[in-house]
Amino acid sequence: MNKISGRPKSLKPAPFRFCPGCSHGTLHRMIAQAIDDLGVRGRTIGIAPVGCAVFAYDYFNFDMLEVAHGRPPAACTGMKRALPDRLVFSYQGDGDLAAIGTAEIIHAANRGENFTVIFVNNATYGMTGGQMAPTTLIGQKTTTTPGGRKSAQDGYPLRAAELISALEAPYYVERTALDCKKNVVRTKNAIRKAFEYQLAGKGFTFVEVLSLCPTNWGMEPLKAMEWVAGPMQEVFPVKIFKDGGKNL
Repeated sequence: MNKISGRPKSLKPAPFRFCPGCSHGTLHRMIAQAIDDLGVRGRTIGIAPVGCAVFAYDYFNFDMLEVAHGRPPAACTGMKRALPDRLVFSYQGDGDLAAIGTAEIIHAANRGENFTVIFVNNATYGMTGGQMAPTTLIGQKTTTTPGGRKSAQDGYPLRAAELISALEAPYYVERTALDCKKNVVRTKNAIRKAFEYQLAGKGFTFVEVLSLCPTNWGMEPLKAMEWVAGPMQEVFPVKIFKDGGKNL
């Protein structure tokens, strides 16, 4: 550990520029700590796309690759196949993974590629102004659904963890949240487990994290935590969907 506030070595000494109450900083620290604990910083490669995730290279103190919107699973596939001894992970938001990148994530998961996906679900397009995302809840107001999302017009929230776990090949699929201490600990453990499975060559691992976006939700951070604990988890239950290749 570094002397600066116990900062993990896998995090650069740079202040986060995320909005107040945003969960990205917390999640970055968890990922960095897991990598430090596993002693693999020198052989870790992170891959991030367009969106709030794009800032990852400013904060992670290991190799980072920035790729086109929605394409991290394709890039991870090539990177891991070319360098199988590396720990390779993607860090993706819901607009990226569940909209423009749907084909990439589904087919990478279906092939059982041996890398890890950290999927940040905050039910909105965070970087571009709070538009409706595939994960936006029914009735949720966004800049493109000012009257609330309507199923007849906009469809239903896409449940990524459920979709991925329905495939045969994925080895580990879990959904966690960052709304309380218990779930923060659960998220930290899930990330480490996913990395450990990858290092053991078990195949595709997927951790979906329900994250806060107070700015685009128009909420104070405490209210945003309550919203994650309530309405979001009613639609996106926190649970392990698949572990060891078996559905639970």
